[in-house]
Amino acid sequence: MKKYLNIKEASKLIGLKEHVIRYWDSIDPKTNKVRMEGISTKSKAGTRYFNKDNLKKLQNLKNIIYKDGYQSSALKLAEKIISKNHDDKSNFYTDSKKLENNQKIDQILKKMRNLVE
Repeated sequence: MKKYLNIKEASKLIGLKEHVIRYWDSIDPKTNKVRMEGISTKSKAGTRYFNKDNLKKLQNLKNIIYKDGYQSSALKLAEKIISKNHDDKSNFYTDSKKLENNQKIDQILKKMRNLVE
């Protein structure tokens, strides 16, 4: 096996679509932080390369998020809460409820990041 793989090769090896890997490896516009640290090694030009450690993190993340080929129900719930908070114009949730939901989502994401490392 080569020392570094490109995103197409990593995608085939791990069994994830390239756009999913790019999303996990991109910067979240809300926080200006990389969504998942250490997913790839980037060249100065921004090309993503994947070594053995990067591939292991990708595989761990895939195993956490997808079970038996289906996305985790906890993540679906988190997505639903996020979209509900952003789409809700009627102010159904109070600001404190929104804050509580966001804190729960942050806790879930931190636990997932710790599991990947």
